[in-house]
Amino acid sequence: MPDYSRYEFIKVEKAERVATVTLNRPDRLNAVNPGLHHELMTIWNDLAEDREVNAIILTGAGRAFCAGGDVKGMASGTLASPSGGTSERITAAEGRRIVQNMLDVEQPIIGAINGDAVGLGATIALLCDIIVASEKARFADTHVKVGVVAGDGGAVIWPLLIGPARAKEFLMRGHFVNGADAFKMGMVNYAVAPEQVMAKARELAQELADGPTWAIRWSKLAVNKWLKQQANLIMDAGLAYEALTLTTQDHKEAVKALIDKRKPNFVRAK
Repeated sequence: MPDYSRYEFIKVEKAERVATVTLNRPDRLNAVNPGLHHELMTIWNDLAEDREVNAIILTGAGRAFCAGGDVKGMASGTLASPSGGTSERITAAEGRRIVQNMLDVEQPIIGAINGDAVGLGATIALLCDIIVASEKARFADTHVKVGVVAGDGGAVIWPLLIGPARAKEFLMRGHFVNGADAFKMGMVNYAVAPEQVMAKARELAQELADGPTWAIRWSKLAVNKWLKQQANLIMDAGLAYEALTLTTQDHKEAVKALIDKRKPNFVRAK
């Protein structure tokens, strides 16, 4: 069986054929640093091979689900390269594999979105097979707020859930939508009171864990062929554009302005 104790930023607990996977950087709102980024790539392979797991709950520790990329890491340059060592930098290859590996896991993934899901955090939340969100949780892909293209999966999953027109507005403006409104838009399966999120997710996970294993898993894989097709079409272009925007003055100015808590002064296209 996989050794989950080696994970530094992800906690895994198993009971009655259900694995509860918790993003575990609560002091940073579970923001994604290079270590967590790498673990988000490998955890799905380990879970896929775990014969004791028939369903997965994905949630976040503390008051957020995942705040997206660690802005302090952006300022220091650890998030700003499409290549490099996995222990020190976030890579485009890892970004692609996070999405691919999530879509390849046969066990159903129930997202228990307990708080804000931002950037890559929103992508991971929305890639879950069934999503239970707190009514007060907020979803947003805010890559644009730091002058960057949403290349790590946002351009894949948002249009599939809410259509291209609304998706482009969210991706170009970086606006938030709360759990209650996300439910009305068809982004999530359930929007419940904050204190009911885990209970509802556990109810669903246990039902699936106790159900007809192969019918459930292969139904998921059949639908995911459609998602994979879109990921194959979009991910490389999105990651390439994201890498380009990471080299722009707009990105550097946006990150500096965010840290300085001021309005950015972007370069105007000529």
